[in-house]
Amino acid sequence: MAITLFKDTTYTLHGLIEDIRRGEVALPDIQRPFVWPAAKVRDLFDSMYRGFPVGFLLFWETGAGAGVRQIGIDVKQAPPRLLIVDGQQRLTSLFAVQTGTKVIREDYTEARIRIAFRPSDATFTVTDAAVEKDPEFLGDISALWVEGERKKTVRAYLERLRAKRTVDQVEEDRLDDALDRLYDLQNYPFKVVELSADVDEEQVAEIFVRINSEGVKLNRADFILTLMSVFWDKGRAELEDFSRAAKQPSLSGASPFNWFIQPQPPQMLRVSVALAFRRAVLKIVYSLLRGKDLESGLVSVTSRETQFETLRQAQAKTLNLTNWHEFLQCLERAGYRSGKMITSESAVLYSYAMWLIGRVDYAMSVQALREVIARWFFMVQVTSRYAGSFESRFESDVARMADVRTGEEFIEVLDRVIDDTLSSDYWTITLPNDLATSASRSPALSAYIAALNILDADALMGTGKVRSRLDPAIVAKKGIERHHLFPKGYLRDVLQVTDTKQVNQIANMALVEWSDNIAVSDDPPSTYWPAQVAARNFPTDTLARQERHHALPHGWTLMAYSEFLAARRKLMGEVVREAFSQLRSSSYAPSYPQPAAPPAGSPATSPAGAAQSFDSVADLIEQGLLAVGAVLMPADDSVDSLATVLEDGRLDIDGQVYDTPSQAAAGAGAAADGWHFWLADTATGSPTPLAQLSSPPPT
Repeated sequence: MAITLFKDTTYTLHGLIEDIRRGEVALPDIQRPFVWPAAKVRDLFDSMYRGFPVGFLLFWETGAGAGVRQIGIDVKQAPPRLLIVDGQQRLTSLFAVQTGTKVIREDYTEARIRIAFRPSDATFTVTDAAVEKDPEFLGDISALWVEGERKKTVRAYLERLRAKRTVDQVEEDRLDDALDRLYDLQNYPFKVVELSADVDEEQVAEIFVRINSEGVKLNRADFILTLMSVFWDKGRAELEDFSRAAKQPSLSGASPFNWFIQPQPPQMLRVSVALAFRRAVLKIVYSLLRGKDLESGLVSVTSRETQFETLRQAQAKTLNLTNWHEFLQCLERAGYRSGKMITSESAVLYSYAMWLIGRVDYAMSVQALREVIARWFFMVQVTSRYAGSFESRFESDVARMADVRTGEEFIEVLDRVIDDTLSSDYWTITLPNDLATSASRSPALSAYIAALNILDADALMGTGKVRSRLDPAIVAKKGIERHHLFPKGYLRDVLQVTDTKQVNQIANMALVEWSDNIAVSDDPPSTYWPAQVAARNFPTDTLARQERHHALPHGWTLMAYSEFLAARRKLMGEVVREAFSQLRSSSYAPSYPQPAAPPAGSPATSPAGAAQSFDSVADLIEQGLLAVGAVLMPADDSVDSLATVLEDGRLDIDGQVYDTPSQAAAGAGAAADGWHFWLADTATGSPTPLAQLSSPPPT
């Protein structure tokens, strides 16, 4: 006889909603916050109204027995009996509309789903201002299911319609029937497949993938968050509240907002898990939180409660704002000013976990942690230690602490890993090789910029400091930018170097104050550099310091281009090494200006989503943000010129080729910043200024 892992049953929509209200059925965000557009909710109600099938639901028995309660709750609140594995978006839509409950969107804002209905022809639509003014529509169908309000809602609708036009008795009966039919959707039948509590999470994930038409996959963090919904819903809510608060600066007190990362609940969960269990492989953590003995395989309620209590204590430390902000000071000490300089969020998260281990398990001082974790983060970030298969790497790192008993020993273990990783060969061979790229988001490039911050370097040929110019609140081009030391036009026209990747090599870029970049134009280095030096008339020691910090080889203006690149990469590596050595000095203390606040009344730009300031259209092409052959439109309707993107990043207007967007704007007769003047079509169908294309899509 075939073995089945499920049973099927039928629920009415009203029955499902009541079970959700009572907590019998849980609505965990197993597929992340509500992501359906309102139009899809409209279509769902339309299909149900027409009597069409809308798919079955997949539930999973929690196995929570009688007498079990959620942790952290004084009253005896039973956990749900069933979890929704597939159908969460449908049930969230139906529950939200029928009860008038707000949903949490992907950005963690709350909103009502408002659907309108026109009884005369059974049309559903998303409510907007025009629909609300139209008496033919019942503007918000949620009003029908408010207890005791159905008849009042129907009367109000008919009275409003009569005020516009004549409604005879026959039509009134027909409209009333249509509204009754809509109201009766609460009796719509749903087929539900209930998976047994004996089914493990791997089987649930496999079943979900096989039946889910959206191609969504569940991961380990999803299952742990689901367990939290069952046994510690408060803990899950705390993660979501922290993540929501991290998106905007608070005007009323301390908040988790920062310029480095906007963490999602699964990310902060990983930090809590790392502190609680010194684990990063979530499969094992899931088993522990189920109360499973890893040796015998037996599941125990007592064990589950113990493990959840361990997680609860760790999460309290993880979400503690004092701990969070003290850790972020480590990133600033390491020379990193914002999320634009960070190429791996895992580097931030697991460095925070390491900070917490030192603080909680070894009672280390904040000052001692700031020094060692700054070094640790710098190493982790520049080497991409926690990129890719980071889980086993982190567990290997914390396993080294098995015999550590003191804070001093903790520091010794971390410094040993740092020294073994950042060996002499790393500084002289690996790092220069890593700098042989044109990628604008490179760990090696970020490390070099961080080094300039640590060394308090001037902008090249400027009086302003690099670190003071890198205000994370400013995402537009301002104050400082990366300049080609061998100008693009000179490389193209004189040296015949046309490959964009070669032209935009990291080693060919230097941080200068913006006005200088315009002045240099396309003159060869042997022409513009002596002129710049003479114009500045800096003291000899100031010029020598700038040349050292900006890694300019002796006699570089007369070097062959390839020779220059190789020599400068080595010198850049030496600058990074010099800066890193300062992180070992307790006397080193960075002094950064406070980040500028976002403009009043405007949303804050997140570090994770902040625009990455690129230097050329070629950069946008290389990052896949703009296609060769794309046609750019002017933002000014009075200008009728169109610009075509060429393979080398230049722009063509009616056969005239321009090197930069601003030059092309001038060629079109507009005195405007070309990065905001030229608009490109995007996947959303909305023309977007080139300046706003600068943020790479999330991976």
